Amino acid sequence: MDALGQMFQRFSKTFQAGSIIFCEYEPGDNFYLIQSGRVQIVKIMGDLEKTIDVLKPGEVFGEMAILEEAPRSASAIAADKVQVLEFNRANFEILMRGNPQIALKLLKLFTRRIYDQKRRFMILTLEDIEARVADVFLMLAEKEPLQTSEVETIEFKTSIDDIAHWAGLPPAQCKTVLSHFLQQRRIELYVDRIVVKNINDFQRFVASRRKTKE
Repeated sequence: MDALGQMFQRFSKTFQAGSIIFCEYEPGDNFYLIQSGRVQIVKIMGDLEKTIDVLKPGEVFGEMAILEEAPRSASAIAADKVQVLEFNRANFEILMRGNPQIALKLLKLFTRRIYDQKRRFMILTLEDIEARVADVFLMLAEKEPLQTSEVETIEFKTSIDDIAHWAGLPPAQCKTVLSHFLQQRRIELYVDRIVVKNINDFQRFVASRRKTKE
């Protein structure tokens, strides 16, 4: 994405920590590529505001404004001081004509983001908080270059705060769930990683909770 940054530096925009980049339900015609800082994606679910994603440099957000004319499906908030490249439909079409290779990279990012958003929303639809945390591990396992049917133990280089974000839970509540899993010997907790001892056990557990909900 360095070439993209150099070509479109005039579209660079900075948001201070805590700034709202856009709000859920408002019309949108811009999308953004993060150059530095983190962006929190927040959605209203019932009466609660839940973080469904925390995006890092190299990731895109707001892309549905380009792909379909629909209101924003979530809010975007600058978690740190954030620098982005801001695009709209017009300059994206120019990019597609002038540099199709970079445009293709962005389209691939769009596709991945759409899948990731749907997958993370699936986690939040689970009412059982233990199932939510277990489903976060399943989501992370899906990104590993391995078949879960062939392995049981998987190591994830992630933090309790990250798991809490994806599960839509306060870190303290997530820590309680992980402590319970630790007592059950389903996981091993370390400072810089979490080891799931039997990912297929979590798969069965989450599937049973989804079935109960239906």
